[in-house]
Amino acid sequence: MKPRVIVTGAAGLIGRYCVTSASRWAPDWDVQGLSRADLDLTDRAATEQTWRHLTPNAVIHCAALSRTKDCEQNPQLARRINVDATAYLAGLSKDIPFIFLSSGEVFDGQQGWYRERDAPNPINFYGKTKLEAERLVLQNPRHTVVRIVLTAGTSQNGDRSFVEDMCRAAKSGKSVTLYADEYRCPLPAGVIARAILELSNKNVPGLHHLGGRERLSRWEIGQALLPWYPELQGCLVKGCARDHTGALRPADLSLNCEKIQARLSFPIPGFRSWLKDRVHRGVDLWDYEPARL
Repeated sequence: MKPRVIVTGAAGLIGRYCVTSASRWAPDWDVQGLSRADLDLTDRAATEQTWRHLTPNAVIHCAALSRTKDCEQNPQLARRINVDATAYLAGLSKDIPFIFLSSGEVFDGQQGWYRERDAPNPINFYGKTKLEAERLVLQNPRHTVVRIVLTAGTSQNGDRSFVEDMCRAAKSGKSVTLYADEYRCPLPAGVIARAILELSNKNVPGLHHLGGRERLSRWEIGQALLPWYPELQGCLVKGCARDHTGALRPADLSLNCEKIQARLSFPIPGFRSWLKDRVHRGVDLWDYEPARL
């Protein structure tokens, strides 16, 4: 029998890509996805029963309450899902590899190109829950934390990636304000999924950063997407982060990814170079196969 890997958050963006691309990038694993409809991870009795039934050999924990606004509005739920459920799963998986997807939001955004050794300082509740969960997971030397970034792709319900959010707003007649002074290093979900699946096959526990090679402003990201999404034409508005209202957002969450790159079999692409490669090769924009750069 093949070793079994459980992927939580299988109906989410990265979890879905991990499950659907597993046959390509992890053919020796029996990868099983669990969505919220399959299992409420905050229900400890049900979760323990599921773990005993499936007896996983490794776990990729993608499930989270990941929208900053939702975390600010319901901090108790955010803590139950992002911290308590993660800690419980890590405990159930204490003797096997456990990969936890965290976020660059653990940083305050004042520096940019963050390395794993840089001190975190979250400025919103989502980032605080992720940092707390990281520290609990890393108490086990067998476990892994991967901080990820702004993620593009196609989700099951069309409501998980930042690209889908932009297009949905544009189609409803709303303008999309993109800050020219807020920087990210976006990646397609397929790239993240391949990297995570490769890590699951290697003994490389600890903390890793995973982001794109290019540091782009939100405005630059929107401009790069225009040729692919004509519905965005005329809807993008160039803005400034000082005018932002609501939960605090870090100004620069670019990540240095040298550590994880040394462990992967493929080059991590930049976002614009990924899009350019798609045009050149005439393949699906968010296909699971990383660009050949």
